[in-house]
Amino acid sequence: MEIAEIKRIKACLNGKRSAADHPAVPVTAVQLAAAAAAAVAAGAEAVHVHPRDSAGEQSLRAADVGAAVAAIRAACPVATPVGVTTGLWAAADARARQQQVAAWAELDDLHRPDFASVNLSEEGWPELTETLAAAGIRPEAGVWSVDDADALAGYEPDGGWLRILVEIMGVPGAEAPAAADRVLARIRQAGLDLPVVVHGEDAGCWPLIAHAGRLGLPVRIGLEDVLTDPAGHPVGDNAELVRLALGVWSDAASSGADGGAASAR
Repeated sequence: MEIAEIKRIKACLNGKRSAADHPAVPVTAVQLAAAAAAAVAAGAEAVHVHPRDSAGEQSLRAADVGAAVAAIRAACPVATPVGVTTGLWAAADARARQQQVAAWAELDDLHRPDFASVNLSEEGWPELTETLAAAGIRPEAGVWSVDDADALAGYEPDGGWLRILVEIMGVPGAEAPAAADRVLARIRQAGLDLPVVVHGEDAGCWPLIAHAGRLGLPVRIGLEDVLTDPAGHPVGDNAELVRLALGVWSDAASSGADGGAASAR
């Protein structure tokens, strides 16, 4: 199907987290489906998940990916784009990841993800984009740094990138907006005319939600990225995070403090 561009928000439902981190972190396909449906009802325009195996570990195996994607599709509106991780940590090594992702081509439309994030800081990412293209899955460029932005500018996968995900991690909250601006500036300098989604994690999450709103850029939010509200209080679930993020983003967008000038497109 045609993958709609994200205008405001994408939900990231679980990531590496488990119920030990927060009781509402979805792990099984059934839990992911329920969390996705609630997040979409709260305003999310797409969902990103880390499928799990029967032991609850992150998995790139086609059976696990297909089960998670199909369950989410059954629970959400038909046009909801569903994406998954290709994080190298979910496989033994880059070769094993290639083999597992290649098997996604055998999944039917119901079970095959629409897009997959590809981290440009990881070994084997160019080959991974071609494997995804062969499976009919659009790659989303995970750009964590200015160096990643430079690598992105030097490579065009078959079929092109779906979007750029500017991911600011391991940075103190107050410094996260400036770190994002450095990456966004490099993307603009490279002339990359692609949609951009911005997000941070933990302390950097909420400052970046507001910053992206002022810039007019869509964001990502969910229990993968943060477990608390802007005041540091625990949240109930992914849907609550989506509602809170939309409020923070919209308030910042209305303020127009940055003039909406930094869109990387």
